[in-house]
Amino acid sequence: MAAESQEIGGIHFPFPFPPYSIQEDFMAELYKVLEAGKIGIFESPTGTGKSLSLICGALSWLRDFEQKKLQSEARLLAPGSSSTSSGKNSLMSSSSCQEPSDTPRPSGEPDWVTEFVQKKEERDLVERLREEQMKRRKREERLQEVYQDGRLRFAAKRMKQEEEETETLLRLSREMLAAGTGPEQLEQLECGEEHLVLAEYESDEERRGSRVDEAEDDLEEEHVTKIYYCSRTHSQLAQFVREVLKSPFGKETRLVSLGSRQSLCVNEDVKNLGSVQLMNDRCVDMQRSKHEKNRTGEDKPKRRRQKIQTSCPFYNHEQMELLRDEILLEVKDMEQLVALGKEARACPYYGSRFAIPAAQLVVLPYPMLLHAATRQAAGIRLQGQVVIIDEAHNLIDTITNIHSTEVNGSQLCQAHSQLLQYMERYGKRLKAKNLMYIKQILYLLEKFVVVLGGNVKQNPSTQSLPQTGSELKSINDFLFQSQVDNINLFKVQRYLEKSMLSRKLFGFTECFGVVLPSPSDSQENRGLGGFQQFLKSLQSGPTEDSQAVALRPASPLMHIEAFLAALTTANQDGRVIVNRQGSMGQSSLKFLLLNPAVHFAQVVKECRAVVIAGGTMQPVSDFREQLLACCGVEAARVVEFSCGHVIPPDNILPLIICNGPSNQQLEFTYQRRELPQMMEETGRILCNLCNVVPGGVVCFLPSYEYLRQVHAHWDKTGLLARLSVKKKIFQEPKRASQVEQVLMAYSKCITSCSHSEGHLTGALLLSVVGGKMSEGINFSDDLGRCVVMVGMPYPNIKSPELQEKMAYLDQTLPRTPGQPPPGTVLIENLCMKAINQSIGRAIRHQRDFASIVLLDHRYARPSILAKLPAWIRDRVEVKATFGPAFAAMRKFHREKSHPCLV
Repeated sequence: MAAESQEIGGIHFPFPFPPYSIQEDFMAELYKVLEAGKIGIFESPTGTGKSLSLICGALSWLRDFEQKKLQSEARLLAPGSSSTSSGKNSLMSSSSCQEPSDTPRPSGEPDWVTEFVQKKEERDLVERLREEQMKRRKREERLQEVYQDGRLRFAAKRMKQEEEETETLLRLSREMLAAGTGPEQLEQLECGEEHLVLAEYESDEERRGSRVDEAEDDLEEEHVTKIYYCSRTHSQLAQFVREVLKSPFGKETRLVSLGSRQSLCVNEDVKNLGSVQLMNDRCVDMQRSKHEKNRTGEDKPKRRRQKIQTSCPFYNHEQMELLRDEILLEVKDMEQLVALGKEARACPYYGSRFAIPAAQLVVLPYPMLLHAATRQAAGIRLQGQVVIIDEAHNLIDTITNIHSTEVNGSQLCQAHSQLLQYMERYGKRLKAKNLMYIKQILYLLEKFVVVLGGNVKQNPSTQSLPQTGSELKSINDFLFQSQVDNINLFKVQRYLEKSMLSRKLFGFTECFGVVLPSPSDSQENRGLGGFQQFLKSLQSGPTEDSQAVALRPASPLMHIEAFLAALTTANQDGRVIVNRQGSMGQSSLKFLLLNPAVHFAQVVKECRAVVIAGGTMQPVSDFREQLLACCGVEAARVVEFSCGHVIPPDNILPLIICNGPSNQQLEFTYQRRELPQMMEETGRILCNLCNVVPGGVVCFLPSYEYLRQVHAHWDKTGLLARLSVKKKIFQEPKRASQVEQVLMAYSKCITSCSHSEGHLTGALLLSVVGGKMSEGINFSDDLGRCVVMVGMPYPNIKSPELQEKMAYLDQTLPRTPGQPPPGTVLIENLCMKAINQSIGRAIRHQRDFASIVLLDHRYARPSILAKLPAWIRDRVEVKATFGPAFAAMRKFHREKSHPCLV
């Protein structure tokens, strides 16, 4: 496919084909936002080529940005050139990661002092530019060398490492199978327990200094100006990478895909653990084993009785650097990255992170960008960079969910039991500061259990609670009630992070099988149970029970750690829900984040520009008020852009129907929707629509329970049989594993009906708003010739979490004169976002056509109409009675399905 170069406003935008006019407008506006360093909210309906517009618009800006920077560098480094103030400032403004060095100096300084400082800054700037130029040349030479040598350089290393790993595994198997469980064997095990004992806790200053040194060693390359692109799922990221490959930038862009260990790990032993937390813990533990082996191999005399620790054969720094170069050489998706990692025997998870500094485009999932600790761990630096957040209609909910956390009674009791036994075993070998923090954590766990009404000395699954119900408290009230307000949670959080106590407990539990307190368990059994089961599993092979144990997270303290971190949130920005159920194990403590802006503010503050994009972004007031305004972003910095659809105006028929065939007013409120006459009227409407709509009809209902009620009532009254005459009926399953099966059967039925002359004309799919088929599913062409929305799916206003969120917005956001309170607006916006996502499942490309039917007279209200997507709102027709609506539907589908008869 030959690339087209479109000149729009004096800027050249390479594109794989002649773009639509809306794509030209999209790219031009995106370029302006990135150049001006603003916050853009972009809406482009599905089927309008949003991904390609984002790629070509953003990479065109990056191309020009890099060219301007190189030209400025060349002028400053040219022999005999004098560094003018304007040239220096222009280069500073184009620098991505460097802070401006110009600092205000006191007025009244002598001119020679000012001149000296200015010349020194210019010399420093020139020196830095020379260093960057040298690093850039080295990187280009290295990539050229990799391009010429290919992957042959991996072969010798691979063979050697395979032999070493095989020998290690054989030795481990022999020694573990020969091991017993008596006192002598326990003594042997103790000789290898040094890695389980906490090291002396260093001060923040000492630890910070050592980490900076390590970071400088690991990250030698300066971070170039780059674009971070993130989306919700790995499949969406993979699709984006494929779009990059199809674009004119596919061969010249240095792109790296980041992902979780679940997606990128190539160590089969770690992947087989199943649990995400177990994989993370095992990976870090194997790295630690490798570092300790390298550090102590020659310094300390070898012990006869030493526990054998296995390091990951793929965690090899030299091989990962070579993998990094292969990643930067050409664009690779996640599957290609994993395949390359296996071939090179290098870890793709860490190899991809090594490629971040030199990459121009970094593709990553939401949590890796939106969670500060994860960003830091991945080596992501946002200073002066560009961030594009795609599929961002649920951005606020995503940030809230990432930073909201819940711990149950079983996890609290398990963490307390593990930590107590850990302290009893190693107490005499721990330093005073470690003991102090461990006792504080034990105290916190005990008090949290008491708040739930339980006792840490009893088994949580068997102890019943005196009272049940939920309480919602402010953070300070919860801390006061728990009697832990005298403990500095910030220090405890830092201690847990730096000491890696949760991972120490993971290793301790793995070795000694720590269990919950039980009257029938002796101290000796508690210490030996897990180790005996491990040896037994080696001899007899894995059983169902052992697999179930392996899938259970081994370190509940990891969950407690996240909960303690959440409690450091400002009192007004979060709430704690104390949920007491029948037993301690079922009860829980949940932290609810009320202000997602506190976590998004750092992204907005550090980045040069942020683009929030999606196919359906309406209503956008939530982004402006709840997110950007609360982040301190001025209204003038926010740019909104919404483009129309590429389909002809007559390819869509949006209808609002206010009354049914029997002149029953359609109002599906919570009080009225379960009335028999309302369910029957809905069935009659669908019967009429199915008579004139070919192919597939997708009907969205407010909830799974309402779907069940409606289906049962139609079955009893005979409406289901009437519907089945024209359409085969499918229902959305509750289980995610069954969704694909239902969709395949639905698609197969429609395809077979289009090629037969039988009485069936297609299929009817009954789905749920906010369910598994309301987002990310493509009902194009005959799969979705008509989308029906039954009622308005308002969220449960009686939910304590929602009520607290409404109260928070009413208190913090200004109320616009003549408008409802911000809390009420939130309810309406949540409803409309869900509706817009659902009705957006149809109309997926330029030649597609469909009708959209909204069943409820409330849709005709101006405030509701204003929150529909513009390309639907501009064409919507309000029908007060059913007759004209049915006539319009029949005419539309007859003309579109049989144009030759018109």
